[in-house]
Amino acid sequence: MPKGKNAPTDFTPLSEPVLQALISLSTNDLHGYAILRDISDRVGTEPGLSTSTLYGAIKRMIRDGLIEESDFRPDRSLDDERRRYYRITKLGQKVLRCEAARIQKLAESVGHLGLGG
Repeated sequence: MPKGKNAPTDFTPLSEPVLQALISLSTNDLHGYAILRDISDRVGTEPGLSTSTLYGAIKRMIRDGLIEESDFRPDRSLDDERRRYYRITKLGQKVLRCEAARIQKLAESVGHLGLGG
């Protein structure tokens, strides 16, 4: 675990790019552009995140041990060998669960205010 971070709660709250990337990687190993597409599909915005924002987040998540490079490779005819694939780590899964619980608790705490659209 990175220095000064001893528990999943030490990583929260997550930035939006990190949260969205971890959600994308929670079910599949993906390369950067596939992460961007997944986020855009889920969130419904285009372009969503910029590539520079995403790759900065990827660099930090690797440093923090939330994701790692993956050896996964699809069929060579469907892939570019220069692509790097990423996977969520066990720590990343714990942090994502912790963040989801934090967000759910926050939503519940304001739910009674009638702020919904």
